[in-house]
Amino acid sequence: MSTGKNPSGLKSSLSKSYASCIDHTVLKPQTSRRDIIRVCREARKYGFWSVCVPPAYVSLAKKLISDSRVRVCTVAGFPLGFSAAETKAYEVRKAVRDGADEIDVVVNVGHVKSNKSKNLKKELKRLRKAAGKKTAKLILETCYLTEREIVGLCRMAKKTGFDYVKTSTGFGPRGATKKDVETMRRTVGPETGVKASGGIRTLNDIKTMLAAGASRIGTSNAAAIMRSLKGRNEA
Repeated sequence: MSTGKNPSGLKSSLSKSYASCIDHTVLKPQTSRRDIIRVCREARKYGFWSVCVPPAYVSLAKKLISDSRVRVCTVAGFPLGFSAAETKAYEVRKAVRDGADEIDVVVNVGHVKSNKSKNLKKELKRLRKAAGKKTAKLILETCYLTEREIVGLCRMAKKTGFDYVKTSTGFGPRGATKKDVETMRRTVGPETGVKASGGIRTLNDIKTMLAAGASRIGTSNAAAIMRSLKGRNEA
């Protein structure tokens, strides 16, 4: 007879399923060493895919998670994307040297709005090359883009070898939306990853983005979401 409780192991399998697609993020201006220690500890505890930390803390994060499966992710050209291509490329190479496994690079939205496709393509090729064999994600900052611009950028990111396209920095007027994620997934197809980031605060938000086609989730609320999931499964 069923007791109405979850079968043994269901709680852990559900938690692992969601945790394994999360980049546990801490990118606020006031991020401290203590914050990095905390998110690394939480990432190890819950089994998140990565910790996404400011460039200055990549080396520290790498040391803290060195004996685990957690990856280190960082950012370049963050959060506005207006740095020169040479500067972004240097940031990417430095992040790789410091131990980053993944780098999320912000696109120059100004180039997009100015229809400078040649400049964009040249920059994207340079950034992809700078990342070498590491995972490279292109942050589109979709809140500023039309659907047509999103489609164009996704196609360019795919052609230049980016592993993922990502919705947002989290610093714009809005973050990820279901519609934007659907557009991105439809454009890049199944081979390229789609990362939904910005404004993702609940388990339902994660479910919505995954259903829309996201393959990775960026959130600074990951630990709280895991605790809420544990509470639901124990109810």
